Formats: sequence, C-alpha cells, structure tokens
Amino acid sequence: MLLKIYLKEMKDCFRDSRTLLLTVLLPIIMMTGLTLFYEKMISDGEGETYTLAVENSFDTKHEEIFAGFDTIELVRSANPEETLQDGEAVAALVLSANFLESIENGEKASVTLTGDSFSQNSSNLMSMVTNALAAYEKTITASRLQAQGTDLSVIQPFTIEQKEMSEEDPNINLIAMLIPLILALAIGVGAGPSASDLFAGEKERKTMEALLMTPVSRSTLLFAKWLTISSIGALTGIITLVVVAAEINFLTENLKKAVTFGDNAGLIVGLAVLISVIYAMFNASLLMITSIIGKTVKESQSYSTPVMMLAMFPTLIITGIGINELGFAHFAIPIMNLFTLIKELLFGIVNYEHILITIGSNLVGMVILFIVGRIMFMKDKWVMN
Repeated sequence: MLLKIYLKEMKDCFRDSRTLLLTVLLPIIMMTGLTLFYEKMISDGEGETYTLAVENSFDTKHEEIFAGFDTIELVRSANPEETLQDGEAVAALVLSANFLESIENGEKASVTLTGDSFSQNSSNLMSMVTNALAAYEKTITASRLQAQGTDLSVIQPFTIEQKEMSEEDPNINLIAMLIPLILALAIGVGAGPSASDLFAGEKERKTMEALLMTPVSRSTLLFAKWLTISSIGALTGIITLVVVAAEINFLTENLKKAVTFGDNAGLIVGLAVLISVIYAMFNASLLMITSIIGKTVKESQSYSTPVMMLAMFPTLIITGIGINELGFAHFAIPIMNLFTLIKELLFGIVNYEHILITIGSNLVGMVILFIVGRIMFMKDKWVMN
C-alpha cells in the first residue's frame, strides 16, 4: 500500500508542468548563471583593457611609468576627472605641475588618483595604477640612494617569502562556496512545490477529507508523502551535481583547473551524492511541516520561504574559515554541515569522522522533524481545512 501511494504521488507531481519547471529547468538556469558568474569573477581578465583618463600634458616620459601594464589604455583630456564622470574612463590620474622635473630636482610632487571603489573595473585599474606608481617610487628611491653611495639594503633589510599552506588552486575555495549553495537552493526550490501541493494543496482542494477516509493509516499516508518530497529533492540534487560538473568541465577554464580529486574522484562524487540525498530528506521534513501548517498552497509557500533562505547563511559563515579551522560544530549543525563537508570533499579530504557526524546529525534532525510532523498530521485541526 505504501508503494502504491508513493508511486501515485510521484506520478501526480510529474504530471504537473509547474513541478517539472521548478524541479528541473529553474535549477539548471540558476546553476548555469552562477557557474558562469564565478568563472568570470575569477578569470584573469586576459585581453581586457581599462581606460585611464590623464591630462593632455601626459607625454611619453610619463607613459614609461606604466611600462609593462599593457591593459591600461590612456585617454588624454583637459579635465580627467570630468572625463571620468562622463563615463569615458573608469579612473582618472592627475599629476602635480612639472611632476617629473620636481622628482628630478628632489622637490615635492603629488599624485591624485580618482575612481569608484564600488566598480570592479575601476577597482582593478586603481590597483594597477597604484602598483605602477609604487614600483616607480622604488626606482626613484634606489637611484637617489645609489647617487649618495648608500647600499640598497638600507631600504630592503630583509625579504618576505609567502607560502600557501595548501597546494590547491586558490579558486577551489570559490567552488567550495558555489556548489553547496547551488545544491541547497536547487533542492529547496525543487521540492518546495511538491511539498506545498501534497498537504496544503490537498486541504485547499478539499480532497484531504476523502483521502483520510480511505482504509490507510495516517502514518502510511504521511510517510508516502514525505518520501515523495524527499525523492524529488534528491532527484533535483543529483541533477544539480551532474549539471554543475558538466558545466565546469565543458564551459569553464579556471574552475575546471581548480578541481582535481586525483584517485579519490569516484569516492568524493559518491559521498557528495549521498550527502545530497540525506540533505534532501532533512529538507523534506522541514517543508512537510510548513505544508501541514499552511491552509493553502500560497500560505504554505510563504512559510517555506524562510526555510530556503536558511541556506544563504552558511555561505557567509563558512567562506572565511580555512579548511583546517573547521570544528565539530560545523559538521554537527544541519544545513551548515552540507557546506562544510562538501568544502572538505572538494579539497580532496575524506574524513570519515566528519562524514559520520554530518550524516548522524542530519538523520537525528530529520527524525525529530518527522515526529513533529506526524504528531501534527494525526490531529484534525492541522489536516482539515
């Protein structure tokens, strides 16, 4: 009987074009957009130029300051800052009068760099200009010290060598933030319409009373509906992983270079699928409760929206935490542990203790939420409209 009810609910869900749209098409669009966005964000900007507004008096001697910075394109104007305001440049550079002569004579000179820190292009250009001016400043300082017969070690008493703790591509951290976020949102968006329809929808259509009159226990009905929501969420999660993997492999270059699992590729993919399924079951328990509470589909969707928004907070928390700083709490808190475990797996780390903590905490949370949903479903005040 449980299998028959389950298959019936699955067929009803996939007959609904809205469910198919939200379960398959919308997550794919979301994943594609976010994947391409992160690929563009971490690209090195090869072939892209930035326009810098300078004064008309900016001649070839001044241009030598930016030698080696081929991505900087100079735009001369009578008023560089006005040119910037008109949108003809992304930053403006104004030098004090007789800038080069003042430096040669040891007199005071100044530079004014204007830009918009809220603009990515302007920030990039300002950073490049600052680096070019800093290098030019060091050259001037070294020349003056040599002219005075001073050893250059005076201004550089020691050297700094910076090493990364991990040899992984730094872009892997962005993927570790991207994939769990897409996965959590896709599972929530995919399972949400089904959850709202299976409980609140039944009440709104006045079919719940007839369903409860059948010779099937409420526990069986509840479990079949919960299993349907879990299955749709798990299916969405698996589709998410497959599509993201395909897009990273065929549509990106930088993200593709960052992902290297070595000999553990099969194990890591299998664990990622397992975690997705378990998270879908936990998410189904939450959505089931919101649907039981709601009297209509619209009301149920209003209750489920905050549940989906919970997936945004781990992104803010986990992003700034190093892989070696993750502790017990990060793997024990449901929803957050989806982000922490997948982040660990993407770095090629398979820690079975962390995997068991994550699975165990999600199963405990799922059981508690399911029991709460069962208690509510057994009472007519929650299932009768």
